[in-house]
Amino acid sequence: MSEIAIKVENLSKSYRIRKGEAARYTALRDVMAERAAQFFNHLKKGQNPFSQSGQHEIFWALDDVSFEVKQGEVMGVIGRNGAGKSTLLKILSRITEPDKGRITLNGRVASLLEVGTGFHPELTGRENIYLSGAILGMRREEIKKRFDEIVDFAGVEKFLDTPVKRYSSGMYVRLGFAVAAHLETEILLVDEVLAVGDAEFQQKCIGKMHDVGKHGKSILLVSHNMGSIRRLCQKSFLMDNGSIALFSNTEDCITEYVSCNRYSKTDLSLIKKNRSGSGIVRLSEVFFQDSNTGKRLNELISGQAVDLIIKYKSKELAINLIRDLQIGVSIYDEEKGFVTVLNNRMSNYLFENVGSEGVLICSLGKISFMYGAYNCIFNLLINHVLSDRVEGVCRFKVMEGDYYESGFSNCHDRSGIYVNQKWQIL
Repeated sequence: MSEIAIKVENLSKSYRIRKGEAARYTALRDVMAERAAQFFNHLKKGQNPFSQSGQHEIFWALDDVSFEVKQGEVMGVIGRNGAGKSTLLKILSRITEPDKGRITLNGRVASLLEVGTGFHPELTGRENIYLSGAILGMRREEIKKRFDEIVDFAGVEKFLDTPVKRYSSGMYVRLGFAVAAHLETEILLVDEVLAVGDAEFQQKCIGKMHDVGKHGKSILLVSHNMGSIRRLCQKSFLMDNGSIALFSNTEDCITEYVSCNRYSKTDLSLIKKNRSGSGIVRLSEVFFQDSNTGKRLNELISGQAVDLIIKYKSKELAINLIRDLQIGVSIYDEEKGFVTVLNNRMSNYLFENVGSEGVLICSLGKISFMYGAYNCIFNLLINHVLSDRVEGVCRFKVMEGDYYESGFSNCHDRSGIYVNQKWQIL
């Protein structure tokens, strides 16, 4: 049985959130006057003058979290913003203390939680490498043995004797990851910081994490890039509202993560605004689903097999057959820039003499959209006449994924689509 590298039992962490008006700058005399007034008000009302109840709300960032990571295992942590992922890693890195629970770490821990974690801005890159190693309890000789490897991986040789406060965010994170990955530690904690690196560096990082995992180092990886999670982690857990919603194989966790239907309006039956057309036949529901599992998707992943489901229904029961039905879906990015159109007639699929109520399925195969948020406009034509046009529905989000299965998935700075391509050199 593999040795346990990380064991977390019933971990909880709370924060006090001040109620009422936003925090503002106040002088000491103002604070003292306010406290004195509160003290006497409590006395008048017969309340405990030292009670803080009502002034603050308790927010549980982590709530009874338990899991284990085996030696040599690469574990993924996924979840929406505010789910508790970063708080968990900060506690494991001993940056903050938990309120309850127990943590067992078998080995030295290196963490990369944000750009420049653990670096002193006034020290040079060279000095920070030795400082980081010393903090981890390594001797100077041990660090020196790895020094050239770290510098080569980070690609900052020209700036090695420059104070790191002058580094760009990309240089910062390259050096930070190189130090964390190459020094003699048994556990590596990595947060979303790799998103600031370029595509080539991300590829190097993924390769390095593969290697360190094979050599017995345990990795806990937090990322919104489902392509990286899928490629690196056999097991993952999904966090939601400070708790672990699912602990399973990575594919199941990703499917559950993207299936929550919070982002788009799919039921069109009550929509009256931003709608036009004769109304003889109306669209009743639109949504995306995973082609393999049939689960509804709120968020898509580049490279995921996806179907668009479109339901329609006639208002007039007298209609038995529709001689010609045409559906067009125009897709725009967040800047209202046109991206592409889906259309049955344009793609040579004709719907003639069909029922006055039905379901249209557009199988998109591997979804080719890049990272970003997108909006749809639906146009339904019956017998060449516009019957229903609906705007502002089925807004969907696409997360980074490894569409080409190449390890490069760094397209978080633009929207658009991937194109199937073949290359050769003569």
